[in-house]
Amino acid sequence: MQVADLRPKVKNKKSKRLGRGIGSGKGKTSGRGHKGTGQRAGRRFYVGFEGGAVNLIRKLPKRGFNHKPKYEFQIVNTADLDKNFENDAVIRISDLKEKNLIKKAKLPVKILGKGDITKTFIVFAHKFSKSAREKIEAKQGKAKCLNL
Repeated sequence: MQVADLRPKVKNKKSKRLGRGIGSGKGKTSGRGHKGTGQRAGRRFYVGFEGGAVNLIRKLPKRGFNHKPKYEFQIVNTADLDKNFENDAVIRISDLKEKNLIKKAKLPVKILGKGDITKTFIVFAHKFSKSAREKIEAKQGKAKCLNL
């Protein structure tokens, strides 16, 4: 490398001036070749295009299946409800979040039947265990399911 070979670092490179005559080096076909799809404006090929032949991704067999989304439930026990809420309370997901019984209000909640209930509640949750539902309804409360 010699001093004559050094070039300044160009920040904004000038764009190629296409179709400006034969002397520019990019005249006539403007570097797109002769005829065909590649020469046309606005035409781009999709990933895996093989010149019109059946592409590899369509030749390979489909395998496996897609799982249904797995729901990670936030767990709340009936003992926690009894300890944190008053008698005849309407318990919603937002109320559970305020009392820090769950971490995120957007994730689904499941009520489990661990512990006893001494109060009456109307509880809204995404799922209830069988024992939790029985304990809530035994005290004349209601266990209402929300859609996932």
